[in-house]
Amino acid sequence: MARPADEDDAGNRSPPACGGRVHRDRRLHELGISCALNTEVGMMLAVIRSPTDATAATTLPGGSETDSHNSLLVKSLQSFRSLIFHPLRGSWYSLDPMLYLSPFLDIIQSDDVTSASTNASLYAVLKIIRLEIFGELTAGAREAIHAVVLAITNCRLELTDPASEDSILLRILQLLVAVVRSKTSALLTDHAICTIVSSCFQIVQQSATRGDLLQHSAHQSMLDLIEAVYSRLPDMRFSDGGSTESSAEAEEKSLHFSYTAQCMIDIFYFLCSLLNVEEPAEAEAGDVSSNEEDQLFALLLINSVVELGRDSISHHPALLHIIQDDLFHHLIHYGTRCGLRIFSMICNIAFNLYHFFRRFLRLQLEAFFKFVLIKIAKGSYGSQLQEAAGVVSFCRQPNFIIEIYVNYDCDPIRHNVLEEIVRILCKTADSMSNPISSMQFQAFEGLLVIIHDIANGIEICEALSLDAYKIDDSEFKSFWLEHCDAHKDPESWVEFVRMRKMKKKKMMIAANHYNRNEKKGMDFLSISRLVPSPPDPKSIAYFFRYTPRLDKNKIGDYLGIPDGFNVKVLKEFTQTFEFEGVILDTALRTFLETFRLPGESQKIQRILETFSERYYEQQQQKCEIFTSKDVVFILCYSLIMLNTDQHNPQVKKKMTEEEFIKNNRAINGGMDLPREYLSELFHSISTNAITLHDSSSAVISELNSNFWANLIKQSTLAEPFIPCEKNHMLCREVFITISGISVATLFIIFEQTEDENMLQECIEGLFSIARIARYGLEDILDELLSCFCKLTTLLNPYAAAEEIIFSFSNEAKPKMATLAVFTIANKFGGSIRGAWRSMIDCLLKLKRLKLLPPTLIETSGCATEANIDDGGSRHSKSESGFGVIFPSCSPANDRPNVSGLVGRFTQLLSLETGADSMLNATSEMENNLKLIQQCRIDSIFMETARLPQESLQNLIRAILFAAAGKGQKFSTALEEEETVGFCWDLIFIIIKTNRHRFATFWMQFHESLALASQLPLLSPCPFAEKAMVALLRVAILLFSEPPRLQDRQLEEMLFKSINLIWKLDKDIVDACNESVAEATVKILSLYARSVQTVLGWKTLLHLLSVTGRHPENFDRAVETLVILMTETGLVTRNNYAFCIEAAFGFAALKISPVEKSSQILQLMADSVKWIIQWQKSSFNDSGSSNTYSNSSSTEENLRAATNLFMKLVEALRKTSLVRREEIRNQAVMALGRCFLDVADELEWTTGSHASSFNLVIFAMVDDLHEKMVEYSRREGMERETRSMEGTLKMALEQLVEVYLCFMLRLAADPGGFRIFWLGLLRRMDTCIKASLGEEGMPSPVMQELVPELLRRMILQMKEKEVLVQGDGSDLWEVTNIQIQWIAPSIKEELFPEDKSLNGSLIGTINANF
Repeated sequence: MARPADEDDAGNRSPPACGGRVHRDRRLHELGISCALNTEVGMMLAVIRSPTDATAATTLPGGSETDSHNSLLVKSLQSFRSLIFHPLRGSWYSLDPMLYLSPFLDIIQSDDVTSASTNASLYAVLKIIRLEIFGELTAGAREAIHAVVLAITNCRLELTDPASEDSILLRILQLLVAVVRSKTSALLTDHAICTIVSSCFQIVQQSATRGDLLQHSAHQSMLDLIEAVYSRLPDMRFSDGGSTESSAEAEEKSLHFSYTAQCMIDIFYFLCSLLNVEEPAEAEAGDVSSNEEDQLFALLLINSVVELGRDSISHHPALLHIIQDDLFHHLIHYGTRCGLRIFSMICNIAFNLYHFFRRFLRLQLEAFFKFVLIKIAKGSYGSQLQEAAGVVSFCRQPNFIIEIYVNYDCDPIRHNVLEEIVRILCKTADSMSNPISSMQFQAFEGLLVIIHDIANGIEICEALSLDAYKIDDSEFKSFWLEHCDAHKDPESWVEFVRMRKMKKKKMMIAANHYNRNEKKGMDFLSISRLVPSPPDPKSIAYFFRYTPRLDKNKIGDYLGIPDGFNVKVLKEFTQTFEFEGVILDTALRTFLETFRLPGESQKIQRILETFSERYYEQQQQKCEIFTSKDVVFILCYSLIMLNTDQHNPQVKKKMTEEEFIKNNRAINGGMDLPREYLSELFHSISTNAITLHDSSSAVISELNSNFWANLIKQSTLAEPFIPCEKNHMLCREVFITISGISVATLFIIFEQTEDENMLQECIEGLFSIARIARYGLEDILDELLSCFCKLTTLLNPYAAAEEIIFSFSNEAKPKMATLAVFTIANKFGGSIRGAWRSMIDCLLKLKRLKLLPPTLIETSGCATEANIDDGGSRHSKSESGFGVIFPSCSPANDRPNVSGLVGRFTQLLSLETGADSMLNATSEMENNLKLIQQCRIDSIFMETARLPQESLQNLIRAILFAAAGKGQKFSTALEEEETVGFCWDLIFIIIKTNRHRFATFWMQFHESLALASQLPLLSPCPFAEKAMVALLRVAILLFSEPPRLQDRQLEEMLFKSINLIWKLDKDIVDACNESVAEATVKILSLYARSVQTVLGWKTLLHLLSVTGRHPENFDRAVETLVILMTETGLVTRNNYAFCIEAAFGFAALKISPVEKSSQILQLMADSVKWIIQWQKSSFNDSGSSNTYSNSSSTEENLRAATNLFMKLVEALRKTSLVRREEIRNQAVMALGRCFLDVADELEWTTGSHASSFNLVIFAMVDDLHEKMVEYSRREGMERETRSMEGTLKMALEQLVEVYLCFMLRLAADPGGFRIFWLGLLRRMDTCIKASLGEEGMPSPVMQELVPELLRRMILQMKEKEVLVQGDGSDLWEVTNIQIQWIAPSIKEELFPEDKSLNGSLIGTINANF
C-alpha cells in the first residue's frame, strides 16, 4: 500500500517535501510544533522560578539541595529550549522522542518540585502525546512511551499540598487515557498496560474520599482505559491461555499488533476479584459487601469488557474460563445478596453473556436462572421482586424461549427453566392489585412476550394433521445422556428433542408414583418404556441419579439391598459420577447429595465400598496417594464419623486435628497418608459439614462451593448449549407445556384488571393463542374462548335483561370481550371446537336483547316459512319468528379515525367500520348495534366453507342443541319460536354454504340431530316445525345441484333426518302445512327426476298426501301428483307404490271434487300398464336403481310385479268403500279393469291368482255387503243403503267377470281351486240371503242378480270343462249341492240329470260350506 505523502521514513506524519505551497505548509507545521513546545518550556521555567511560600521554604529540610536540583531542571529545560528553533535541528518527526520528553519526565518524577511544576509537566507530556509527534515506528519510541508510563505511575507528590493534589490526579488520569489511546500504545508491554490500569484503579480508590469531580473523572477514566484496551481484543491472535511470547519475539513478529491478550486476561481476572465472593461457611445469610459502590463499579467495568470483547472472548480460553468460573460464581453469589442497582447490573451482564457466549455457558446459565432470577421472581427477597424485568429482558430475545426449552426443559437431567419462569410470571401477574404495581405489569408483559414469540415462531404455510404431531414411543430408546447434532439433520434433531421432552414428562410422573409406592413406580417405568423390558440396571441407575424430586430415603434403601440386581444398580449408579482430580471429601459430598444413607450398617458398608472402588479407579489415573480401594473405604468411614463428631451438638468434646490424623495412621498399606492431605480433609469437614438430605424436597436452594466445583467439572463434559432457530414443532411443544397456567392467567387478568392497556394486551394475547391453536391445540382456545364468553355478561343466568343491557352499554370490558370473541370466530373459526356452544349462546342472547343490527335480523324476511326459488334465496314473510339476512356488501376500504378504548381495539383487530365513529352515536342502543356490526357475525356463518370438518360439525351441533333448548331459558312461547327459527335459519345458511361437502358432514349432523331430539327440555312443536322446513329447503338445494354432483347416499341420509324430525310429533306437518307443501310441490315439480332413493320418494309423497288434505294446499298437491303420474318416466318402480298410496289418499278425500277423484282413479287404473311393462322388461329400467334389479331371478321379478299390482288393486279396493257413490262405483270398475288388463299380460306365480281374489275382490265384496247391511239398519239411511246395494251389485258383476277371465288359471290347481270355488259360492250365498233392515228383508237386487251370475259362471265352467261330472273329483257334487242351497230355482236348469245325492255327502258338504 502506498505511503501517505505526509509520512516520513520513520513512519511519522510530516509535512510534504515538495516545493511551493506544499513546502510552505510543511514548514508551518514544524513551526507550530516548535511554538507549542516553546510555550510549554517557557511555562515550566516560569513555574519553577516563581517564588515559593516563605514559610514552606524555611520549614522544608534540605533547602539548598532543592535549589541545586531545580537549577539542574532549569538547565535541562534551557538546553532543550535552545534546540527548539535551531536551524540544524531537523524534523521533529525524526528526532528521538526522549529529547523533548525527558525534561518534563524528570520534573514529574522529581521529589523536590512543587505541585504547580508537576502539573505543568504532566500537561506538557499530555500535549506531546496528543500532538502525536512520534509514532510507533519512530526510533526510540518504545523506550519513550515506556518512560512516559514509568514517569506517570511514579509521579512524586511529596511537596504537593492536598488542595492541589486533586488537580494533579486529574491530569494523571488524562495522561493515562491519552497514552493507551495513542498509536504508540502498540509498543507497550502487557506489564505496562496492567500498571496503567492498576494506577488508575488506585486513583479510583483514593477518590472515594475526595471531591465528586475527581471521583467522577477517575471512574470515567477507568472506563475509558478498559474500553481502549479491550476494543483491540477482536484483533488479537487466538490464545490458548498459556504464557505469551517473549518481548523480543513480539517485537519481531508483530509491529502492528498491540500488547497481547495476556494483559487482558490479567485485567479481567483482577476486575472479577474486585467482587470478593465470601465462602458461604464464612458469610452469614444475606450478608452484603460493605463497599457496594466498588462492586457496582467493578460490575460496570466487567460489563464493558463483555460488550467490547463480544464473541471474540470465546477465542481466548483463559478469558472464557474466567467467565465460566469466577465471574458466574460472583454473579450468582451476589445476585440474591445485593441491592437493586447491583442486581440490575448483574442481570445486564448475564444477559450479555447469554447473548454472546451461551454456547459455552449451559450449566452456568441454568444455575443463574435457578439461583438468581427464578428465586428472586418468587419473592424470596422482598423488594427485589420488582426486578422481574430481568426475566422479561431475557424473554425478549428472538430465540430465547425456544433455546431455553430445548436446552433445559427437554433435557432429562436439567431443570425445567422455562416452565418455572412462566409459572412465576403467571403467579406474579395474576395477583392483581389496584393500582397495578410495576412488578405485576412487568410479569404480565413477560408472559405476553412469551406467548407472542411462540405465535410468531409457529406459523407455517399449511397446518399439519394431528398424526404429524404424534411421537413414536412404541419401543424403549435410551434418552438420559444421548446427544443429537442439530446441524447434521435438523428434522431428526427436532424429533429427538420432542421425544426427550415426552420421556421427561413421563419420568416426573414415574417419580411421583415411586415416592408413593416403589412397586407402582417401577411398573410405570416399564409401561411407559422409560426402561427396557426387562429392566436393566443401568436404566434404573439413571432413573435414581438424574430424576429430581425422588425420595432420597427410598433411593438409599434400594441401593443398599443385597439382592443381585440391586447391587448391579448400585454399581451403575456410582459409574455416573466423575471423581477424577477431586479431593475425597468433595467427592463424598457429591455422592451423598443424591440420596440418604440407609440406617443399617451393612447397607452403608455396601454403598461405601462401591463408592470407594469408583473413587479409587479414577484417582489412580493421575494421583497415587492411595494404595488400594480399602484405604478409600476406611477414610470414608473416618470422614463420616468426623462429620458427626464436629457437627452434632450432643457431642461435647470435639475431635482435634491431631486426633484425626492419629486415628488414620498406617491405613495406607501400612503407611501413613500425607499429613497435609489429612489436615486438608479435617479442616474441610470441620468448617463445612457434609449434609445428608432426608427427603425428596431437600434440593439445593443455596449456592455453595461444593456445588459450584461440581458444576464447573460437569460443564467440561456436558453437552454444549444448542443455539437454535424457531421451529414449528418445537414452538407447539413449548406452548403445550405452558398453556394451562398461561391461559388461566390471561383470563384472570382480563377479568380483574380495569387498566385499559392491560385489557388491550390481553386481547392481543388472546389473538396470539388463537394463532397457535390452529395447529392441533383447539382445546386450549376453546377453554379461553369459553371463559371470555362469560366476561361478555351475556351468559349471566341471574341477571335481568335490563341489567345486562346496562352493563353492556356502560362498561368497556363486556364490549371488548364480545368483539374479541366474535372476531376470533371470524379469523380463527377453524380452530374452535367446543367453544362454539358458548358463542352461540351469546349470539342468541344478543338476539333476545334486540342487540343484533337490522342487517343481521330482519322481521320482514324470514327463512323458516319461505317461498323458495331455485337457489333457495327468496323469502316470504313469516307468521312468527325472525329470519337471517346477511348483507352481501364488502367492508369499506378506508379505515376511519377512531378514538377511545373500543376504537383502538377495533383498529387492533383491523375491523372496518362505517363512516361515523361509534363514540359519536346518538344513543346507547346505536352504540351497541355499531359494536355488533364490527363483530361481523354474518361472515362467521357465510364463510363456514373455510372451516375444517371438525369445527363445522361442532358449530352445527352447538346450534342444534341451542335450538333444542339446551342452555336456553325462554320467557314466552313466541320468544322460543323466534329463537328456534333463528337457529334453523343459521343451520340452513351453513349447509347452503357447505353444500359442496354435504356427504362429509351430514352423517354427523344426523347423529347430532338425534341427540338433540332426545334432550329432556326439548319442546317438539317449534323445534320440529322449523327443522322440517329447513331440511326441506336443504333437499331443494341438494336436488338443484347438477346430476354429477348428486349423491344417492346423501339423499338417503337427508330423508332419514326428515323422518326423524317427523317422528317427534306427528302433527308438525299439519302445523306448518303451507311451507311443507310448498317445498314438497317444488321438489316434485322441478326435481322429480333427481330423486333417487325409495326413502326419498316415500317421504315426499307422504308429505304431499298429508299436506294436501288441507284445502289451501289440495289443488296444487293434486296437480303435482297428476303431473307426476302423467309425464313419462317420472313414475318408476321405486315410487309407484307411494304414488298409488298418495293417489288413493286424494281420491278418497272428502274435499276432493268428483272430477278430481275420477281423474285420479283413471290414472290409477291406467298405471297398470307400467306394471306390465316393468315385468316384461325384467325390471331393468334405464336410469333407475331398483332394489329388485339386484337379482335376475324370474321368480323374484314376478313376485315384484305381483306386489306392485296388489298395491294398486288394494288402493282401489279401499277407495270402493268411500261414502260417495260415484267414486265407489268408479273404483270398483277400475279395479275390475285392472284385473282384466293384466289377465293375459302379467305372468302370475302359482297361487297368486287365488291370493289376489281373497285379498282384494272377495274382501271388497265382503266389505260392501257389510256396509250395505249396516246402512240398512240405521234410521234414515235408505238412500245410502240403495247406493251401497248398487255398488255391491257392480262388485259382484266384476267378480264374475274377473273369475271367468282367470278361471282356467285357477283351475290349474285342483286342490286350491276347490277351496276358492267354495269361497266364491259362499259370498254368492251371503249376498243373496242378506237381510236388510230391522225386518230382515232380502235384497231384491241380490235375489235377481245372484242366480243370473251363478248360471253364467256354471255354464262357462261346463263349457271350459272345468266342471265335469264324474271326473274323479267331488267338485260336481259340491257345486250341485251349493246351487240347490243358494238358488234352487236354477238347479234343474244347471243339473238336470242329478235327481238325488248321497245323504252323507250332502252333510259333509254342508258342514264344510
